[in-house]
Amino acid sequence: MLTLTWHGHACFTIEAEGRRVIIDPFLTGNPAADIGLDKLPKIDAVLLSHGHGDHLGDTLAIAKRDRPTIISTFELASFCEAHGAVVHKMHLGGAREFPWGRVKLVPAFHGGAIDGDDAGRYPVTPCGLVVTMGGKTVYHTGDTSLTMEMRLLEGRIDVMLVPIGDNYTMGIEDAVRAVDFVKPQIAIPMHFNTWDVIKADPQEFRRQVGGRADVVVLQPGQSLKHS
Repeated sequence: MLTLTWHGHACFTIEAEGRRVIIDPFLTGNPAADIGLDKLPKIDAVLLSHGHGDHLGDTLAIAKRDRPTIISTFELASFCEAHGAVVHKMHLGGAREFPWGRVKLVPAFHGGAIDGDDAGRYPVTPCGLVVTMGGKTVYHTGDTSLTMEMRLLEGRIDVMLVPIGDNYTMGIEDAVRAVDFVKPQIAIPMHFNTWDVIKADPQEFRRQVGGRADVVVLQPGQSLKHS
């Protein structure tokens, strides 16, 4: 059994077998977040798609509070390590087994300058995250455009977390094509309506996906249980 909870924007927690990881923990300053850092339960690992402030978010505060493992691309993990975090460094195409599950990093086409890296010491490499926990595989695309590389995951994904907000990422039209490329069982829209510039209608996304996947539209704080 896997429990996936959306906390607004691109932030999700994934829980299985008593372990909990968080992806892109943007809570403080997130107008869509359902909870603050003070209400976030203990975290075993933080997974990061890239270093923009609305994804890096509360990573360093969580690192100090819970001492989880921060998992991301080599450069972003190195940045976190320089700020005292426990990290595991990876890169695109690589996969690793952890005590709670498996992570693989896959391409994402986006920017990714690290919020707080004022000297520009750490090169930019955004990624998507393929996470297997509780016998289910979740694909968090990160902030990305539509990419042909997504086709390589066809038929391998149970739950796809896909941005629909346009402007900075895919909009609805491209997100629907991404679902068609990957063919997940379930698609969950994210990265929309946090601010007016990424306003989008998740019900229109559901309508356009049609029978390609089961679209689950979550409100911040709501969970999907998948067994």
